[in-house]
Amino acid sequence: MKRIIKLTINGKTIEAAVSSNQTLLQFLREDMDLTGTKHGCGLGDCGACTVILDGKAVNSCLVLAVQADGSEILTIEGLAEDGKLHPLQQAFVDKGAIQCGFCTPGMILSAKALLDEKPNPSELEIRTAISGNLCRCTGYQKIVEAIGEAAEVVRMREES
Repeated sequence: MKRIIKLTINGKTIEAAVSSNQTLLQFLREDMDLTGTKHGCGLGDCGACTVILDGKAVNSCLVLAVQADGSEILTIEGLAEDGKLHPLQQAFVDKGAIQCGFCTPGMILSAKALLDEKPNPSELEIRTAISGNLCRCTGYQKIVEAIGEAAEVVRMREES
């Protein structure tokens, strides 16, 4: 049996029919064609499926689509504005924090949730915020540096 849900994804309000057992990850990838949200472990361990749900970074593989009814969701596809990369995306490029790219969307969204809550995070706070996101390529240092650089850029924009 399907249920109609209404939610806002990347600034657009939509209504859709979803199965009661369909995960938010499945809904975003299969129904909404937002494939930047990756299917990794399916158990909430790797963070590849991270999205921002009502301001908090969540593993979309652990959330049922029906639970997101009435919510606001941000995926990696909604982060850039007017064709310009978000400072986090640009910092990941500039710092070489992307290798295979599989973990990158989840890392960036975890970092975005952190910076929204704490615009001047310490290195420990950055490492803690991304601790639920596994990367098998970079060794994390460049990712941490990229998030720190993006925080600085965002702060400078807000001050001007």
